[in-house]
Amino acid sequence: MPKLRATLVTPLTGSLAPFGQACAAGLTLWATHAADLPRPWTGIDLDVRDAGPTMDTAIQAAIDTHPDVVFGPYGSNTMLTTARATQRLIWNHGGATSRLSYPTFPHVINILSPASTYFVGTLQAMRALDPTATTVVLCHSTTGFGRDVAAGAQKAAAELHFKLQSIAFKPQQATAVASGVPDADVLLVVGNFADEQALAPRLLTRPWRAAAFVGAGVTEVLASLGKQREGLLGPAQWMSTIPIKPDEGPGASWFTNNYKKFIGGDPPYPATQAFAAGLIYARCLRDSGSSEEEALLATARQLDCHTLYGRFHLDPQSGLQTGHQVLTVQWQNRERRVVWPPEHAERPLILKSTG
Repeated sequence: MPKLRATLVTPLTGSLAPFGQACAAGLTLWATHAADLPRPWTGIDLDVRDAGPTMDTAIQAAIDTHPDVVFGPYGSNTMLTTARATQRLIWNHGGATSRLSYPTFPHVINILSPASTYFVGTLQAMRALDPTATTVVLCHSTTGFGRDVAAGAQKAAAELHFKLQSIAFKPQQATAVASGVPDADVLLVVGNFADEQALAPRLLTRPWRAAAFVGAGVTEVLASLGKQREGLLGPAQWMSTIPIKPDEGPGASWFTNNYKKFIGGDPPYPATQAFAAGLIYARCLRDSGSSEEEALLATARQLDCHTLYGRFHLDPQSGLQTGHQVLTVQWQNRERRVVWPPEHAERPLILKSTG
């Protein structure tokens, strides 16, 4: 009886290793315990490979084994490299860049929300809670990811009638711009994690009504700030505490409990995204009645469903994920709490006093 051959090439060494390893764990959990495959498939042989120093070489080596399905790596740059290296259909659960869109990348199925939406919730929440707020300062790196997040924030600020000032910095040079950052009601910061860690203590002594860092959306990145992290806002692709009733695959409780048994800790967002990618792939495999990539892609473009990760729906014009919504979290009493959107909020947003 045939087994479906799946491959995942992702960073398992280097700076992105913890995230890549989480992807591998999440996808392995799907392959071994939650893959609802149609006949004639009886199971999955999952080939997990390290992206190594040259992603394009690693992905080509994996493609040469002729897998039935290719799951993309963690990281926007590594995912872009993968998409450029092959025309095989790629299930993207780890690269948030908005550049993975039509018409350049018609062979990419985006599971996660694009980075351009990361600060939209912060600005929406601020506008709803404080209609008098008018000014925003955006500090962003000049990397593709930094520009992507910045472009989304700039668009949202204009739509919400904020006056936004952008300050760009090159990677590893964030501190050079800190002294020139003006005061404003809202501070937004996006860079690599080292740059955000360097800017935070220099800027958080200022009287912002609200401050958001991309790194504040996850537990580990800005932990060194200690008390200064309190009140910070950030984007989160997934929180296990938010109840979602899936119509595809198991719920968050099943996933969290089984991930703990498998790995020994709580599942981070990359693991959840990879697990959801497996669920969506299997759903498309069943709905299309074919393992041919053209049929799977056509099915994915029409699919509208909910997994434990949230809604899946692709924008027909761009191919970007529009069903799933990024959560905005705030550090309150040393814990991340969802404060936006309102239907998922665990706590109200707390703003700093202007007095």
